[in-house]
Amino acid sequence: MANTHNVTEFIFLGLSCYQEVQRVCFVIFLLLYLATVVGNFLVVLTVMTSRSLGSPMYFFLSYLSFVEICYSSTTAPKLISDLLTDQKSISLWGCLTQLFFFHFFGGTEIFLLTMMAYDRYVAICKPLNYTTIMTQQLCATLVGIAWLGGFVHSFAQILLIFHLPFCGPKVIDHYFCDVIPLLSLACSDTFLISLLVTANGGTLSVISFVVLLVSYVVILLHLRNQSSEGRHKALSTCGSHITVVVLFFGPLVFIYLRPSATLTVDKIVAVFYTMVTPLLSPVIYTLRNAEVKKAMKRLWIRAMRRDDGWS
Repeated sequence: MANTHNVTEFIFLGLSCYQEVQRVCFVIFLLLYLATVVGNFLVVLTVMTSRSLGSPMYFFLSYLSFVEICYSSTTAPKLISDLLTDQKSISLWGCLTQLFFFHFFGGTEIFLLTMMAYDRYVAICKPLNYTTIMTQQLCATLVGIAWLGGFVHSFAQILLIFHLPFCGPKVIDHYFCDVIPLLSLACSDTFLISLLVTANGGTLSVISFVVLLVSYVVILLHLRNQSSEGRHKALSTCGSHITVVVLFFGPLVFIYLRPSATLTVDKIVAVFYTMVTPLLSPVIYTLRNAEVKKAMKRLWIRAMRRDDGWS
């Protein structure tokens, strides 16, 4: 690798060259990141400590929140710290590491969202067989598949980039390392690699998104035969998941449909799916789910009682 890479570090152009804008972004993104970590951690803690949230749906939700923390942490800390410095640099190995974990956690989240859609399908379309189908062993297996799928996806992406020669330009017109900005810096023809990258990342995103949409169309058609109360309860739980799916997949599909573009709007879209979406997921699931809100309230009351006992 040392023989093919004369570049040992890359320079990020970041989001803006104006210091005033960077200071404002620093405050905003720091608050967003802290809220993302705290919000998703509360969801994980609530599911783990509440007996009323023992169903497979909340089992998947706890893992989704954990992945959201990891996914946001691959880019947010670096972005926030770079907003306070003039030289926004990252080593070659640091760039490849960030690239790997970004796609690893992103791919894992895609598979987890698909697993959650399957859970809702079984719960609504086959309620009498729900407990026999969605066993604890099956749920653990599905989560394992999600982690494995994320790893395979990320490994394929990093493998496509690893052997590319970087011998000249080292300025990345972005704020984190991703496949498409790195391809533009390679000292070789990357047409075939670009196609493979699009096939790997774009196909995974688009196909998963279509599968999710089809599954919820089937669920909605099935709900026509249920009572109004049953439809309302089912739509309440499905609505949260559909909203998260659209918020997560929408920007990804937008990016991979035009992989060769280098527009400012791409950075804005990237900020949305790296900083905003991980925060919205716990907010949406919490506000639209009465059981989660009740469990969080009980957790808060127990914490207050412990504080009173210590005082």
